[in-house]
Amino acid sequence: MKSQSKKLLIAAAALAFIAGCANLPSTADLDKLTASIVKASFSDQGIVKASVLDTDETNKVCSAADVAGKALDDVTAKAIEASNLKSIKWPSDGKFLGDWKEGEKIAQSGRGLTWTDDTKTPNGGNCYNCHQMDKKEISFGTIGPSLYNYGKLRGVSDPASPNSKAMVEYTWGKVWNSKAYYACSNMPRAGHMGILNETQIRHIVALLLDPKSPVNQ
Repeated sequence: MKSQSKKLLIAAAALAFIAGCANLPSTADLDKLTASIVKASFSDQGIVKASVLDTDETNKVCSAADVAGKALDDVTAKAIEASNLKSIKWPSDGKFLGDWKEGEKIAQSGRGLTWTDDTKTPNGGNCYNCHQMDKKEISFGTIGPSLYNYGKLRGVSDPASPNSKAMVEYTWGKVWNSKAYYACSNMPRAGHMGILNETQIRHIVALLLDPKSPVNQ
């Protein structure tokens, strides 16, 4: 802890010195210094590692656009989407749908990825935190659109039919890596970031598309 405090003091002193200089550093230099200060205040604890602060180029570009208050230009957005689309891992056995009942449990669970959890604790999808998915729900998030009747509205009466293939694949891809379809989507990249595994995503896709799922009632 003392070591971290010392690092923070040194970094703060450096900022003060820089601020007093006639030739101010570039925004990029300040961003790097700020990142160093933030990282110095975190350490590994339980299953949560300080490396969680590391970010990829997609997040860097989207964060910069958010700070600037400007939407990405079309060329950059399309490049990000194309890059993330290539990262999607499709079902290893070719099966996109699992058990919607298991999917409902995952969607309702917000557990996992905190320092009080362990590697034996299955992560939840926390889907209800951002979406309405069931008409019985009286409390749900609105960051994302309502997913109630997701499969029914898209005509997926039989997910196994050839006509539904494109929507089934899109749903899998969206859950695996949302930024493949919308560059700076707020939706977590569940598969890409290792939040959910292949089996869990298979169950979530079933929850969204299975005609017997409460989502489609």
